[in-house]
Amino acid sequence: MFENVAQVTTGLNAQGYIATDEIATVLFLAQQLGKPLLAEGPAGVGKTELAKAWAGATGMPLIRLQCYEGLDESKALYEWEYAKQMLYTQLLRDKLSQILSNTESLTAAADRLGEEEDVFFSERFLLARPLLKAVLSDEPVVLLIDEIDRADAEFEAFLLEVLSDFQVSIPELGTIKAKHTPAVVLTSNNTRELSEALKRRCLYLFVDYPSYEAELNIVKSRVPNISETLAAQAVETVQSLRGMDLKKNPSVSETIDWAKALVMLNANNIDKPVLETTLTVLLKHESDVQKARRALLRGGGMDADDPRRRNLRSGRNPWN
Repeated sequence: MFENVAQVTTGLNAQGYIATDEIATVLFLAQQLGKPLLAEGPAGVGKTELAKAWAGATGMPLIRLQCYEGLDESKALYEWEYAKQMLYTQLLRDKLSQILSNTESLTAAADRLGEEEDVFFSERFLLARPLLKAVLSDEPVVLLIDEIDRADAEFEAFLLEVLSDFQVSIPELGTIKAKHTPAVVLTSNNTRELSEALKRRCLYLFVDYPSYEAELNIVKSRVPNISETLAAQAVETVQSLRGMDLKKNPSVSETIDWAKALVMLNANNIDKPVLETTLTVLLKHESDVQKARRALLRGGGMDADDPRRRNLRSGRNPWN
């Protein structure tokens, strides 16, 4: 458990996650208040990594529920293992005469069978999915509900009971309350508007693309063998790409991948040949690649004294 915001920052840094003051503060408050954290922002800015880093920093296991269109309770909460139940039914049929042999009446036989039905719908045949695993866990866990905006509104409504009381209802077993309140992180890429009811139950955090300095620190942390000059050039280029009107901006993870690729290629700096051959590590649409090549390569990239670099460091769009 973190005792203050500074410990949150230190703990996340130890996991390779460079947290802003806002991220560290909201995460600390979520822990102290016992409330879920809703992290929204563009894809690839580190929302999922935040949950992983939180789990690593606290030593709590991470349980992840990946959301998608059509996700329902059975996939998120539990399913009955029908194969085991069918096997049990076969065993019960084979033993039926033995089980009922010492009963003295039809009522007693029915009662004996009723006892067996309770076993039939017991935890031994219950296949726990991520939400139920988090509720049943004997130790505190971090529950990551990833890309909740991809799930349907009906599933979002189902989550309200879980997030309000940290309990789930199973008709055959009743209501099961969490042994330990999980630390919940929900992520959203803003592909649809989430309900006010869900937002009320969470602390809100908007995670944007990092600043030049923050992204440079991330690259140096994740790619320690990269030179200072090459790291700066890589981050400057990525930040400049995000200033264009692209179909998909390069994510932080793609910045890291590109930096690793540059090191593998023994690049000393990012010149025209390097850009031409490695740009697809960052960009995943041909139209984006062509647009970036026209902008970045028309002058051979950004030289050391290019005024666009000063714009990047000051946070201005380098293409203005």
